[in-house]
Amino acid sequence: MLKLDGIAAFVSVADSGSISEAARRLHLSKSVVSERLAEVERALGSRLLHRTTRKVSLTEDGAAFLERASRIVREVADATADMAERRGTLTGPLRVSAPVTFGRMHLGPALYPFLAQHPQLELTLDLDDRRVDAAADSYDAVVRHGALDDSRLVAWQLAPSRRVLVASPAYLARHGTPASTDALQQHRGLFYMNRGVADWRFQGPAGAVVVRAPVALRVNNGDMLRDAAVAGLGIALLPTFIAGEAIRSGALRAIDLGMQPAAEAVYVAHPEGRRSSAKLRAFVQCLREAFGDPPYWDA
Repeated sequence: MLKLDGIAAFVSVADSGSISEAARRLHLSKSVVSERLAEVERALGSRLLHRTTRKVSLTEDGAAFLERASRIVREVADATADMAERRGTLTGPLRVSAPVTFGRMHLGPALYPFLAQHPQLELTLDLDDRRVDAAADSYDAVVRHGALDDSRLVAWQLAPSRRVLVASPAYLARHGTPASTDALQQHRGLFYMNRGVADWRFQGPAGAVVVRAPVALRVNNGDMLRDAAVAGLGIALLPTFIAGEAIRSGALRAIDLGMQPAAEAVYVAHPEGRRSSAKLRAFVQCLREAFGDPPYWDA
């Protein structure tokens, strides 16, 4: 007969790729995790994992069983959390992916009081600038900046996101301040690396305008892009949640071309078909209240 603790052990090993790591996550010994795995395999009459001294990998049967097993574990965790909510308590794991710079600058300060208020909540915040697959990578939710381009996600907006062209006063003193998109093409560009595209896109009265400029730097991190602009290496298009403080201090100046970049937002999204839990709704509400409307970084 299958037992829930055995299914949970299997899911944890499959997710982590290691019995040792699964044991650490479950607060169990490796021998207990191994025995629970063996019980599941005996109950199913099938081998679910290939085990070597270096790694653990799924068999074909294991891969087939994992999707439903993960759903079972998640549903039980959600049901437990819902019962705790009835008692006014948020409890259990919550796994979220978020961009590095936004997470460091804004998520952390917003979430520290929230976590202190809910000590039974187990938040895993994975900071990564790549676009993860929330469902395939077993995230409860993802925090993203930009346009929602995945129809498999259900999203809540946390805050609008304005972007501005910026450069250092020293760079503008040397090269002049562009007043049009044509003039902008003569400047050195600092670009966020996104699928190899190095351009800026604006919305004008006549429609969309795409501007390409000589590339001084491509990088997939907003902190470095801002710092390169502060260092006078060129012009960057940055969200105000990254550039705002540098603009207020005078380290960067905003450049007005008479047109705006396409509207974007910061949002939280969860996989379609997965019910939003009480702890996820509380997470979203915490961030909305902390960021404000308009968000504090646009003050």
